[in-house]
Amino acid sequence: MAKNIAIDGPAGAGKSTIAKRIAKELGMIYVDTGAMYRAMGLFFHRQGIDPQDEAAIGREAENAQVTIRYENGQQQVYLNGENVTARLRTEEAGQMASRVSVYPAVRRKLVWLQQQMAASQDVVMDGRDIGTVVLPKADLKVYLTADSRVRAMRRVGELREKGQECDLQEIERDIIERDYQDMHREESPLRQAEDAVLVDTSQMDIDQAVQAVVRLFQERVL
Repeated sequence: MAKNIAIDGPAGAGKSTIAKRIAKELGMIYVDTGAMYRAMGLFFHRQGIDPQDEAAIGREAENAQVTIRYENGQQQVYLNGENVTARLRTEEAGQMASRVSVYPAVRRKLVWLQQQMAASQDVVMDGRDIGTVVLPKADLKVYLTADSRVRAMRRVGELREKGQECDLQEIERDIIERDYQDMHREESPLRQAEDAVLVDTSQMDIDQAVQAVVRLFQERVL
């Protein structure tokens, strides 16, 4: 029986970084939902479909099959049987993914694909509605969060490491605004599932956050 961990939470909480580490430590597959959306974007771009044609996008979405595999420890994304990992970071794939991801038909297709993967493989998946919509029966649901000021400080640190100047207050305002938008959007708003465990990483580093979730999995699932 496949085991699933669903991690939700607001922007800047470190979900993807922590989820990848958890998957590696537990020998599970980290499902990069963002990469799956880019693969869909690549599919529509290759089909030459106008991203504003919602009806055509909805029809063609049914013909796209996206899967994630790990080969030699590296994530590989397959689109209709073709390894497209190297093409996912192209401008065309990214722009198309951004434009078509707003359509319910695209989202429904990807949710179905993600659920199919989770049914047959041990996976760790992160996002904003994984425990509430995508994997409502996950073995462990975690709502990962941190104080908005802490998340802003972490983001400032990342940007400064890249040599970019930034304003802490402005970044925190952006984070608070994004939290509000995510929590009040019409389609699959961000919220903590009733049976999710709240993990506040405000006073944790990445290693501590990873171990906190791993312990929860070992205590509640194994």
